[in-house]
Amino acid sequence: MRAELRIGIVDSGHAPDQGQVIAGRRFQLAAEGLDEGPLQPDSLGHGSAVLAAIAQRAPDAQFCVAQVFDARGVTSALQIAAAIDWLVGCNVRLINLSLGLRQDRDLLRQACAAAQAAGVMLCASSPAQGEAVYPASYPGVVRVTGDARCLAEQWSWLDSAQADFAACVRSDDPRRSGASLGCAALSGHIAALLLQNPHASDPEVLAWLREHASFRGPERRTAP
Repeated sequence: MRAELRIGIVDSGHAPDQGQVIAGRRFQLAAEGLDEGPLQPDSLGHGSAVLAAIAQRAPDAQFCVAQVFDARGVTSALQIAAAIDWLVGCNVRLINLSLGLRQDRDLLRQACAAAQAAGVMLCASSPAQGEAVYPASYPGVVRVTGDARCLAEQWSWLDSAQADFAACVRSDDPRRSGASLGCAALSGHIAALLLQNPHASDPEVLAWLREHASFRGPERRTAP
């Protein structure tokens, strides 16, 4: 019998038929601070796609979903930090953050550090090119992007200025691709390992990812 594994997702919600969700909470900006409440329908579909990508690789995992995006796909450091804190309280082992903010904020940095101190691994999406984003750029956060070379069960060890790892970006929905899905796919691979080896430490997980990567180094594209 496999040990219970809880995965946290900070995103736009989940689909009604995704029955692996055992807890959910919405975090919404208010006139004074933050409001919390029950989950609302996933109007963006982004969180649903992220959860599906993780569950595809770790179907026995359970999910706790923190909803931070509004209908425009906008969120804030305050919402994300509160979501991380809540997920730590849900006893998740891994949090997937398929999102990125341009500005470094102390409260978000502190929330990530507190989660790591509590034994929670953080995976966050990072763009393949361009400026750094947060929380991916915080110490200890696994930076993940997409890699077109990767099939569904593959990932790459990039060890680059942009990202640590990358994974499959293919989806049944052509609107979903890029670093967000790459991050979710890698979280799924990590979750699959943790289901088999629940006592694996973060360094052991990272060593396993490096050892079993299908590709090493960034994709090299040549001109036609």
